[in-house]
Amino acid sequence: MKRLILLLPVLAACGTPQEQCIRQVTRDQRVVERLIAESEATLRRGYAIETTTTTVTRWVPCRPGGIGPDGKPRPPRMCLDDHDITRSRPRAVDLAAEAVKLDQLRVRRAQQIKENAGSVEACRRQYPQ
Repeated sequence: MKRLILLLPVLAACGTPQEQCIRQVTRDQRVVERLIAESEATLRRGYAIETTTTTVTRWVPCRPGGIGPDGKPRPPRMCLDDHDITRSRPRAVDLAAEAVKLDQLRVRRAQQIKENAGSVEACRRQYPQ
């Protein structure tokens, strides 16, 4: 898991310069779109899903033990390693308030699309494909 987290910035840098530019100017819009999707799913289900992540430290084999001076195999060496455990559970929500929030998010998304249109077009002009 730690290796994947270290690799994410490298993967995020992928894409053409135009794609990177567009991704940068539409970052907030993507966040709002993700929140809209979560809110729609909550209304469809009738309850929210609460996700919590806790970190647990465990002993894990990290190096082979090898052969001791007496010729007998030694047990592997153990190291402490952190493991993230993610749990999901249902959570009650006020569906009327959730519907109002969804309407507000949709209005905000429409505003962002209008606001970002010029910047996206500028990215396309600056970095033609």
